[in-house]
Amino acid sequence: MSDQCDLLCLNLEIAEGLRHRARATENLAQSAQLHSALGDELRLAMLASLAESELCGCDLAWIHERSQSLVSHHMKLLVAAGLVAPRRDGKVVFFSLTELGEAQIPAPNETTRV
Repeated sequence: MSDQCDLLCLNLEIAEGLRHRARATENLAQSAQLHSALGDELRLAMLASLAESELCGCDLAWIHERSQSLVSHHMKLLVAAGLVAPRRDGKVVFFSLTELGEAQIPAPNETTRV
């Protein structure tokens, strides 16, 4: 038994409508970029840190025990995904969560009492 269908299309009307929507890739590209940015443990940890306060790149590097260049790389991805907003003050760049970034921070676990 083959896992491929022998028909061109069973429901052409539905399939054609979905085909046109699938071609509108802007939302899909944004969603993929967002999920890619959230797919890294360090980036999630940095988002959690930013939930507490606006932080500069050197603070994030110290907190997470990583190099400033690595933190800068990850922050560029988070900014591109719309999760973090940068703010420059002289030579120092501060980062804060955007509304979208805040929505991605999981709520603290509540202990369940039995």
